[in-house]
Amino acid sequence: MRTDVVRSGRLSGERTGEMMHFLSSMHADRCIADADILVDLAHVLMLEKQKIIDHEIAKQLLLALLELFDEGIPEEVFDDRFEDVHAGIESLLVESVGAEIGGRMHMGRSRNDEVATCIRIKLREELLKQMSALLKVRKVLVVLAEKHSDTVMPGFTHLQHAQPTTLAHHLLAYEQAFSRDFDRIREAYVRVNQSPLGAAAFASTGYPISREYTANLLGFDGLVTNTMDAVATRDFALETLSALSIVMVNTSRLCEELIIWSTSFVKFVSLDDAFCSTSSIMPQKKNPDTAEIMRAKTGSVFGAFTGALMIMKGLPMSYNRDLQELTPNIWRGLRDSKECLRLLIEMLSSAEFNTDRMKEEAGKGFSTATDLADTLVRSCSLPFRTAHTIVGRAVQKGSLSLATLEEAAQEVAPGISLSSQGLTRQKIEEALDVHNSIALRKAPGGPAPSAIKSAIVDRTKQLDSDADLIDQRLTKLAQAKDALVAKARRLVA
Repeated sequence: MRTDVVRSGRLSGERTGEMMHFLSSMHADRCIADADILVDLAHVLMLEKQKIIDHEIAKQLLLALLELFDEGIPEEVFDDRFEDVHAGIESLLVESVGAEIGGRMHMGRSRNDEVATCIRIKLREELLKQMSALLKVRKVLVVLAEKHSDTVMPGFTHLQHAQPTTLAHHLLAYEQAFSRDFDRIREAYVRVNQSPLGAAAFASTGYPISREYTANLLGFDGLVTNTMDAVATRDFALETLSALSIVMVNTSRLCEELIIWSTSFVKFVSLDDAFCSTSSIMPQKKNPDTAEIMRAKTGSVFGAFTGALMIMKGLPMSYNRDLQELTPNIWRGLRDSKECLRLLIEMLSSAEFNTDRMKEEAGKGFSTATDLADTLVRSCSLPFRTAHTIVGRAVQKGSLSLATLEEAAQEVAPGISLSSQGLTRQKIEEALDVHNSIALRKAPGGPAPSAIKSAIVDRTKQLDSDADLIDQRLTKLAQAKDALVAKARRLVA
């Protein structure tokens, strides 16, 4: 049985299987195993460059590491008898090339900076995937908005008919929210992509290492300078989970609306059957289960964030084993949010909107009453608050006819004659017309077709810019990885 090289010196005695499983982080470490090989390659290249180990030893270590890179990490490395994947890989290496050579790989570093580096390498890749998924959601929303720029519908506040708007306006509101989510993750990436390698346990090392060299080999943009902070912090993970939680808030809000809109008494949208289920007893049912589970997954991501916060809140500097329990929360939050976004893309793309039903509801509930109040201001030179009160009183009476408005005006301000000051039935009809109401709202970000057209042009430009950013970051990471492996291959050749 392969020995855990980390325990063999200071500690003795056999652990029970339950104890080994309890202390092992192998389940979460599968996510960072490939990153660990890259970190090992960079560290060995640095040791050789700095003449901390000689060329032949570096060559033997790199040959063994490149074999793992090319062939994959064997399953035995993930056995619970090793506390983590780092100990498993090192133990495998020692057995492969001997203790005299394999035992030198860990010079000048600790598992503390090693694991922190691996987490950041994996996390930055996942953040780019998350950004790509958000980009696709936003593109779908913009495409749908362009298709429905003239589709009128009721807008709501407090779930009550408020003012008429367009489906495009509604969809672009979500695009803007997801755009801010993209920005938060983009900014989190900057702080994730800093190298802690070389911090060792927390006080760095007496060997003449080059932290800058390994950071460059691994594609990092800089260093987490203070070595105690480098191993002890997980604020980059908290920031990521915070951003993902907000992503899920916006996802859940959109799902909530789709669920409401798909009900038989609203009928604004029909979700594709693939995203729905039926009842085991009621054959007529079509339930929006995918949207409901997405709504529930929001709680899972919130839980990951809250769990991570609670683990961090009482930890003194510097490294504490508690951090092992934080890492699974990172991967769970990423997995659930990414899965939901990918399904949301398909669900939105295949949804069919009932534009006739939306139009039917757009003018209900006196939703153009604000426009009528504005007409009283323009035609009768009334203060807006007076006009607001008159129209509100007329709504209370159940009609917005000229006669009812005149009656309401007498109650609010005796002596006022709206018709003598220029109000006509035609002006009332124009004010209450849904299309006229929407067309007047031309200010940037409004629902008027002209404003929507400008918004779509603007959002499309932003999408192109964000796509370029993702491509640049992906290219940089791919080039760094290729250069690292190529450098290792040249040294062994």
